[in-house]
Amino acid sequence: MSKSLKVVGIGNAMVDILSHVEDDFLADNGIKKGIMTLIDRDRATHLYDHIGPSMEISGGSAANTIAGLAALGIATAYVGKVKDDQLGEIFCHDLRAQGAQFDTALAPADHAAETGRCMVMVSADHERSMNTYLGVSEFLTPDDIDVAQMADTDWIYLEGYRFDGPESHAAFAKAIKACKDAGGKVSLTLSDPFCVERHRDAFRKMIKNDVDLLFCNEHEMRAMYETDDLSIALRLAAAEVETVACTTGADGAYVWQGDEEFHAHATEVQIVDVTGAGDLFAAGFLFGVVTGRDPLASGQLGCVAAGEIISHIGARPEADLTELFKKHDLL
Repeated sequence: MSKSLKVVGIGNAMVDILSHVEDDFLADNGIKKGIMTLIDRDRATHLYDHIGPSMEISGGSAANTIAGLAALGIATAYVGKVKDDQLGEIFCHDLRAQGAQFDTALAPADHAAETGRCMVMVSADHERSMNTYLGVSEFLTPDDIDVAQMADTDWIYLEGYRFDGPESHAAFAKAIKACKDAGGKVSLTLSDPFCVERHRDAFRKMIKNDVDLLFCNEHEMRAMYETDDLSIALRLAAAEVETVACTTGADGAYVWQGDEEFHAHATEVQIVDVTGAGDLFAAGFLFGVVTGRDPLASGQLGCVAAGEIISHIGARPEADLTELFKKHDLL
């Protein structure tokens, strides 16, 4: 039976607060460069008060992927928790404006936590250092999973960051079962090497048992399989998952399917901010998958989408991705 949705994403629902900072600011505030660090509300307030000029843009890793797919005309939906507050309203509006369904019940206005936010500090070398206050996004539960919706999609796309939550694993399990029982497939993004370190055993179990398409970057791949040799890690992953798509920065991406390896080349652009590059790579790749492209073409679509994102501030597309794909002879 035909499904009405192509991809449903499940993950954090955040608002990104982006700013340019000097390395001295990172050092003075004890911020680890180039990684995502979880912080509490007080720390989020402190950093916001000291970062200087900033932009507020709806974010969340998997939400960025879904926004990219929706912008490409793919029928999508998203599941993530925000509060009935100002930032929550921004998140809901922005995602729906892209054309994605978003029906997750809001946390009430009197909830002790607030809508999650990610302080994205971009340094002169274009590296991004993220300090994330999860807020109510941490409280996604199985009750937020609509079984009928999970059964009515070809793919679900799970965000590794959402493993940081008391009931998130149970929510993912409920979504996976409903999707798989109805003949759908499961994709997972590993999100961050430190996220892998925190949840390696849970990730490995899910990858072996449930995941059909694994997204990661080279650092996450090495962390997952505990080796410095990327080729070894990729082979180990390919033995467990039908398709592996691993980004490698300026070298593009490597896609493994069975015993076959494909190399998709990066798009040459002027780098402004790498925030969201992996998220939009996944959007481009999934666009290729759901429209019947082969692994190499899907990888190239992902690289073009990622190239668009790193050419400007923010993790949501500013250019018309369809026109970009046409420009690169991919449509």
